Amino acid sequence: MTASALFAHPSFIRFWAGRLAGTMASQMLMVAVGWQMYELTGSAWDLGLVGLYQFVPALALTLVSGHVADRYDRRRVVAAALALQTLAALLLVLATGQGWASRSLILGVSFGLGVAKAFQMTSQAALAPLLVPAALLPRALAFNSAGMQVAIIGGPALGGLIYALGAAVVYAVCAALFVAGTVLMLSVRHEHAPGPRAPVTLDTLFAGVRFIWQRPAVLGAISLDLFAVLLGGATALLPIFARDILHVGPWGLGLLRGAPAVGALVMSVVLARWAIQRRVGHVLFASVAVYGIATLVFGVSTVFWLSFAALFVAGAADMVSVVIRQSLVQLDTPDEMRGRVSAVNSVFIGASNQLGEFESGATAALLGPVGSVLLGGAGTLLVVVLWMRWFPQLAQRQQLTEAR
Repeated sequence: MTASALFAHPSFIRFWAGRLAGTMASQMLMVAVGWQMYELTGSAWDLGLVGLYQFVPALALTLVSGHVADRYDRRRVVAAALALQTLAALLLVLATGQGWASRSLILGVSFGLGVAKAFQMTSQAALAPLLVPAALLPRALAFNSAGMQVAIIGGPALGGLIYALGAAVVYAVCAALFVAGTVLMLSVRHEHAPGPRAPVTLDTLFAGVRFIWQRPAVLGAISLDLFAVLLGGATALLPIFARDILHVGPWGLGLLRGAPAVGALVMSVVLARWAIQRRVGHVLFASVAVYGIATLVFGVSTVFWLSFAALFVAGAADMVSVVIRQSLVQLDTPDEMRGRVSAVNSVFIGASNQLGEFESGATAALLGPVGSVLLGGAGTLLVVVLWMRWFPQLAQRQQLTEAR
């Protein structure tokens, strides 16, 4: 069964295209919002607030969004979230065109985007397994990831080019892409009856946490990502490496930042064609170990292209880990729980990225940038050893589609 089999499932292809349109629009929107905020205020603090105003509501609504994904039609939840982002983009078009865009408006819009994304991401993750057979899910997730990497690489570049015509033009293009994503999501068809619309209680909200805690393989997979990325990430320190260690300018920094995404894109295309069929537990831990080793190589490198190659390999290895973990978590979770489990998983992913940048900065202040990256790479390898010992069910997993 090859990746071409995915095209026999038109609802998945429409879902993929809708997700691609939404991600591209989101990436372009954040480039324009950040640039416009800096033009208005000249404040690095305000740039940080734009991200914070999106992160806080997304984190606060995680458990609620999981409950919604398990009780309502997920495609409509995703479509509603995209429609809300359309309104945000149109508001920015109007405000920019009429000259009343302000710091407060951009922060308010950022908060609204955070609310929309909280519901979008959870329902989106829980929707994908309903659109293809279980045997095709790993390839489907790899194909999804390929599209997302294209959007992550191309969205900011396209947004930056269009910004030369004015911020309002970027926002208008984003609105059009969000509309396309909304229509595509509403066109998705699948056999699924949402669960009963029970009242929101602490028991229902925390059901996903309880489910994960009771299943060592799922807990091991999710927590492996949290600690590996928390320790091994070096993205926050790339400006220091580019300027002070590799002695390259902004062009070099841009290439370094894009290297992991390019590696992830290449690997996602490979995995969409040749899915991992056997010894998935060993492959998962091996990929995280390669990620740690690549991080160590980056830490000691003083040659630009070696550093670029190390980040490329790290991104490719991380993609192997991502596809295996996402497939395993989705396949081991019954559909009526997928929303809440996906919500908890998103908290772990968000925490690893946000806290990972803080960890890198904090250790760099104590040990220097090289010491920070080397400590992180070594820590990732230690996590691999410990998790193989603490979660033998995960390490010994043979196939993604084993019985629950």
